[in-house]
Amino acid sequence: MSRIAYVNGRYVPHRAASVHIEDRGYQFADGVYEVVAVRGGRLIDELPHLERLDRSLGEMRIASPMARAPLRHALREVIRRNRVADGIVYLQITRGAAPRDHAFPKSTRPALVITAKRAVPKFAQMEKGVVVVTVPDIRWKRRDIKTVNLTANVLAKQQAVEAGAFDAWLVDDEGMISEGTASNAWIVSKAKELITHDPSHRILNGITRLAVRALAEKEGYRFVERAFTLKEAQGAAEAFITGTTAWVTPVIAIDGKKVAGGVPGPLTRALQTLYAAHADKAA
Repeated sequence: MSRIAYVNGRYVPHRAASVHIEDRGYQFADGVYEVVAVRGGRLIDELPHLERLDRSLGEMRIASPMARAPLRHALREVIRRNRVADGIVYLQITRGAAPRDHAFPKSTRPALVITAKRAVPKFAQMEKGVVVVTVPDIRWKRRDIKTVNLTANVLAKQQAVEAGAFDAWLVDDEGMISEGTASNAWIVSKAKELITHDPSHRILNGITRLAVRALAEKEGYRFVERAFTLKEAQGAAEAFITGTTAWVTPVIAIDGKKVAGGVPGPLTRALQTLYAAHADKAA
């Protein structure tokens, strides 16, 4: 079965899907996006994702191309037409097509694209854990907006791949770890505190991050939002990442140094179980 995409009001074969050459997302990265996990044909944390989408659109001063209800219908229709039981759905909204000029066009219609594909969580990685490397964080100062401007993330991810690592943790000018290229970074202190960067302009406030925080607090785990250093991370009791496709994945080494003996820790394991149950509720 060929894949189907939604492009500006039409469902079209994925191979034929296209946008205008002067779409501002293509020329200026003038757009935002969301990726939502699909479990059992249903969306995980759909409303938080859509709320963040609205926030990103507001910060970028891009009008929404449609109301919430028809957007939710379109997401489900793309999932249905692609027969995705487990996977992801991707939606992207740009300011639209207009003659090339840095300033906002006076009149343009936002462009909306939605795609979906099958994928299963990488349970083997979640079981064994992954390694990360650190690289300088060279991104712009509004990382809280989920824009399609991912050049720095792409370069950092490639650097990680070439180093044989799963991902890169980004280190800011003050020597503090901000987040991963497409995930949030966490450590567990010797005192069993869950530590992750506070939500600010310096990180993207991940939806999985928020879900894990809520689950952890409900279980009575101590939770601290603050930045941490590479030295602190390497000496932590545990480390892990959270993300839409990563769920809760243990980090067992950072820049070649093992974290807590190089095996996933018990608190990370407990959070994996909690989040798996949370994800299964969508199914």
